[in-house]
Amino acid sequence: MIIGVSLVASPVAAQLSSPSYKFLEAVRKQNGAEVEQALGETGPTVINTRDVSNGETALHIVTARRDLTWLNFLLAKGAKPNVRNDRGVTPLSLAVGLGWIEGAQALLGQGAQVNDPGDSGETPLIGAVHLRNLPLIRVLLAAGADPTRADNSGRSARDYAELLGKDSAIATEIDAAAKAAATRKKQTYGPSF
Repeated sequence: MIIGVSLVASPVAAQLSSPSYKFLEAVRKQNGAEVEQALGETGPTVINTRDVSNGETALHIVTARRDLTWLNFLLAKGAKPNVRNDRGVTPLSLAVGLGWIEGAQALLGQGAQVNDPGDSGETPLIGAVHLRNLPLIRVLLAAGADPTRADNSGRSARDYAELLGKDSAIATEIDAAAKAAATRKKQTYGPSF
């Protein structure tokens, strides 16, 4: 009986002392000195380490607390903005769900994929439409969000916006972006006569 307990406890103890665990704990505690130490000791690979219990990276942690200073710090150190947690959520989708415009802008500025759908097929733009967050919708559209990309139920951000009413500001904004995207796709190169 005692042997079985010690065998189970060993992996847990090992995990608690791993450089990855220490790094994520330092990020959670906002301990810059420990984070810098972990980055110095292990190199840049630890920056994208995932929590074994939920798959969250340091970017997920700081996005969840809406911490722009830490978000920018981690991005500057090479954190990848498109890593998903165990639920298929990227830091950008998390920022959108929080209605956090500054975080979304920072992530987009460092290469977050604006049309990357979650496990349900919901793009960040669809999430912003569900929240009825027009300023965030504008940020996503300016970054190239596709208002016609459908989720797993077959509806796009444009479809959800129309459910709010064709005369709503959100539907108008989404419709204009969809038309502009269609026009860009129709353009061809070469002489015009």
